[in-house]
Amino acid sequence: MDVGVKTPLIDFFRKGDVARDVRLQAAQGAIATRAHEQMALLVMLTGDADAEVAAAANATIGLIPPQTLAAFLARPDVSMEMREFFAQRGVVPSSETAAEPDQPLVDTAEGPEIADDEDDEKSALQRLQEMSVPQKMSRATKGTREERAILVRDPNRLISVAVLSSPKLTDSEVEAIAKMSSVSDEILRIISHNRNWMKNYVVVSALARNPKTPLPISMNLLNRLNDKDLKVLSTNRNVPEVLRTTARRKVVIEK
Repeated sequence: MDVGVKTPLIDFFRKGDVARDVRLQAAQGAIATRAHEQMALLVMLTGDADAEVAAAANATIGLIPPQTLAAFLARPDVSMEMREFFAQRGVVPSSETAAEPDQPLVDTAEGPEIADDEDDEKSALQRLQEMSVPQKMSRATKGTREERAILVRDPNRLISVAVLSSPKLTDSEVEAIAKMSSVSDEILRIISHNRNWMKNYVVVSALARNPKTPLPISMNLLNRLNDKDLKVLSTNRNVPEVLRTTARRKVVIEK
């Protein structure tokens, strides 16, 4: 069903091309770390064609205390579709109990709790190589900075997109990802559509220079570049020629 929530992770589930083991883990509340995303997935999965997945989603919803669920439904960012879904189950919004904006309503994820300053790329890579797709999904949203830096480049786009849903993701990480030519164009497209991230000039300039950024996006970003970055881009042999030429023309015109 349509839950009125749109995020990159939810869009993947909505398309119906998510493996059963990942859907089952999501139905158990072990993937999404933000309340609205977790609840959207649970509601969607109650109608899953796989009876076990649907039953797991219903069971997970049943674990949430009614007062906690009612407080969540009172949040202004909860869609009408989701409120109607729970109204049919006898749960209505109530603001008597405060809801935590970014905390999942139920958390059954398993995995090591590792501090960022205790992790490094080598140990993170070794750890991730032994994990299944569902486990990597969990680490993408709940893991360390090093794990996110590796998983955002994972060939499985569901895993890489999950990194962008992590509440732990920092502005500096987004800046670094925008500079990576080893990530998929889907990741760069998602970043370019996020208004908050695109307020950061470092992200804007990084996307414009990244050869993996879809050309229509790069072209639209030219108007936001300063003279210095336009000049650099006009001689950058790694970007498409049309982008380089257009940047060169803008430098001449602005002179």
